Amino acid sequence: MKLTPLQNDRAAGVLVALAAGDALGAGYEFGAPLPDGAEVTMKGGGPFGFAPAEWTDDTSMAIPIAQALLEAGSDAGSSSPAAFTMIVRAWTAWAAEAKDVGAQTSSVIAAARRLAAAAGRSKVHAADFSAAAADFHARTGRSAGNGSLMRAAPLALAYLDRDPAELMAQARVLSALTHADPDAQEACGLWCVAIRGAVLTGRLDVRAGLTLLPAARVAVWLDRIEVAERSRPRDFTRNGWVVEAFQGAWSAIHFAGLSTSGPAHLRVALEEAVRGGRDTDTVAAIAGGLLGAAYGYTAVPFEWRRRLHGWPGLRAHDLMILGMELGRGEGRRFTSWPRAQRHDYSMWSRTDALVRHPHDDGVWLGGVGSVGRVAELGIDAVVSLCRLGTEDAPSVLPEDHATFWIVDSPVDDDNAHAAFVLQDAAGAVEHFRSEGRTVLLHCVRAESRTPTVAALYGAQVAGITPLEALEDVKRVLPGANPNPLFLRSLGAVPANGVNSVTPAK
Repeated sequence: MKLTPLQNDRAAGVLVALAAGDALGAGYEFGAPLPDGAEVTMKGGGPFGFAPAEWTDDTSMAIPIAQALLEAGSDAGSSSPAAFTMIVRAWTAWAAEAKDVGAQTSSVIAAARRLAAAAGRSKVHAADFSAAAADFHARTGRSAGNGSLMRAAPLALAYLDRDPAELMAQARVLSALTHADPDAQEACGLWCVAIRGAVLTGRLDVRAGLTLLPAARVAVWLDRIEVAERSRPRDFTRNGWVVEAFQGAWSAIHFAGLSTSGPAHLRVALEEAVRGGRDTDTVAAIAGGLLGAAYGYTAVPFEWRRRLHGWPGLRAHDLMILGMELGRGEGRRFTSWPRAQRHDYSMWSRTDALVRHPHDDGVWLGGVGSVGRVAELGIDAVVSLCRLGTEDAPSVLPEDHATFWIVDSPVDDDNAHAAFVLQDAAGAVEHFRSEGRTVLLHCVRAESRTPTVAALYGAQVAGITPLEALEDVKRVLPGANPNPLFLRSLGAVPANGVNSVTPAK
């Protein structure tokens, strides 16, 4: 599907925000609710000993869904039996080494393996899982845990250009691989339809799929949604049940949205989900998938993305690529950004600018050509404001390479959250410097993005205004010429659009 730049950003944000919520909640899992204002960090630990910023089973089970549907490409719907078999085989391999597998999911995996063995097969099929899940439900009458909802988000990305009714139907099938209960199936369908709509429009509407439910179920789910909107996540004391996990996630989003918007809404809502207590990682992961769909990759703070990691050896950048490619429906594109090893800037001139920051000689300001000099100059952290290939900065550790999506354009709609991203990039420079690292801050030609972020950072370091810091930056970068949108982030362009300073010529 041809996505606009903002839809591309939102598709890329689904899995990253899901994983961020998951890792944020991991250290608080099964704990009591936290008081308002209590700090929430990616501290790791918890009952299963996760590392700081490590995601849990929520994200680990979502990744095989995304990978299998990406392999299926534009035929995701018609290829679902084969894709679902790829998924369950990946889950089976993951469960053998996982720190934490939900009780119901673990039981279904074990039963599915027995069914495969009884049929003389060494590998499971999707049908084995569905049969095992149906049997579990028939025997216990209770198969409405939150394990299928927590992992459902990738399915929405594969159905951006399809009828929402198809997505609802496939969400039921995907849930029924482990969770056959109608509540679980319907929750997955509603959440997936909401994610699809958020990626396409940027709007948060959890009611969008209600008309796709059986008539008798519409009132049931509408009441559940309305209860969530009158409540806080801490009010749902049984959030291991899919209904209360759904309500807890939506109540976090709704409550936080009463006082915040944009990237701040994403952050506050995920913290609210974690403060709700009990199954914190799952409720925050569910909320994260929808928030990422609405606000995008650019809304996820670098502080959370920096060390985000987990099974099967992936990081935030990998999830960004996976979400974006799945949303496009074009499969893996190894020769183009963001998966290409190198990004070609050979047609650009004047990319070799490299000077020291006027307020901090531990920060270099440069064009993209300066990335090749990182090792030579003893630079051990890079803040990139333009596209790079996966191998363009090989001497820098992934956690010490901060990448930001920011288009050098004066048009508001070309960037989802320009002011936030510019400030977040300045914060990354400041954070690296607090760790004693030498930093390269760069874009393509160090003309617009780099001087803007340099000015924001310089204002913090020197205790002056961003506009005063920009004038100092211009003295070392004579070609600096931030566009009007970026000047506005420095306080130079008021709401009427009239510049209060003259850009450098």
